[in-house]
Amino acid sequence: MSDLILRAENLFKSFDLEAGFFAKKGQLVYAVNDVSFDLRRGETLGIVGESGCGKSTTARMLVRMYEPTAGRVLYYPAGSQALSQAQEGAGGGLSGQESVPPQNIFDYKKKALAEYRRRVKYIFQDPARSLNPRMTTLSVLTDAFKFSPKKIGAEELRERAKKVFAEVGLAERHLEKRPSEFSGGQRQRVSIARALIMDPELLICDEVVSALDVSIQGQILNLLQDLRAKKNLSFVFITHDLKVAGWFCDRIAVMYRGAIVEEAPAATLFQNARHPYTKVLFDGAQGKAQASSVEVTSVLSKENGCPFAHRCPHAKSECSAALPPLREVAPGHRVRCVRG
Repeated sequence: MSDLILRAENLFKSFDLEAGFFAKKGQLVYAVNDVSFDLRRGETLGIVGESGCGKSTTARMLVRMYEPTAGRVLYYPAGSQALSQAQEGAGGGLSGQESVPPQNIFDYKKKALAEYRRRVKYIFQDPARSLNPRMTTLSVLTDAFKFSPKKIGAEELRERAKKVFAEVGLAERHLEKRPSEFSGGQRQRVSIARALIMDPELLICDEVVSALDVSIQGQILNLLQDLRAKKNLSFVFITHDLKVAGWFCDRIAVMYRGAIVEEAPAATLFQNARHPYTKVLFDGAQGKAQASSVEVTSVLSKENGCPFAHRCPHAKSECSAALPPLREVAPGHRVRCVRG
């Protein structure tokens, strides 16, 4: 347990099917259905699946952009008392040698949540939309320090920005540019620099290379890999591309219609995928199967059986009777399937 940084426990998330003042209430979309996983320090967990499977919704709950319908996310501070002291109403503090117990991030009040979000940073898929076009990149990088309890002078802020720009392969002269003056790959580097300037422990990357050319994808992935080694960062890496996940990630969790159907070390998953849906994904990625004509529809009722049963060639009546547990079939290898 000592090397854990994050644990998701039985996360559920549903949304109203329609939005707006005149929308009918009561009909729900079940986006995430009983998602649990652990993340260790220095580890990269890939969450893989088709569009609409719930992987981005899961990622956004990890930083409380969304509140869960049920479940919790436990954060394990690394021997630090900052979060404990930031809790509103907390009395006293810990000596520097005592460990801080895991905390449910959905219990955090304002100050503790701000400190948590300093340590856990989210990098969006589309940097053109996540970077303010009216601000220079220097302002983009340093804006968060306006809300820091520790006041930092303009000269020191610029030095920090200059340093982090160098780490992501950008020059000091780029600090005066606006996001629109950069290429797509450069904008993503700016987004990474914005996350790194706060010295985080964990980066949550949501499809960060999917909108880039293949050659630029490789550059960004190599950059992230170098930063991981240099800073001992942990990653939650959201992607629909199995090949990218297999190269970049230590472990991979495969999602389908809101549920994790298989989780294993990347090498194990490539060699011994057990769930029928994982096998379909691999066949598609390797060009062994044609695109399915079966649409991945929204889940409009709570999942009572295997989410893949309606497409599975091996489905039996028991598959639709109850949601199978995610059980361990080998060390570190979990599968949600009655066939094992």
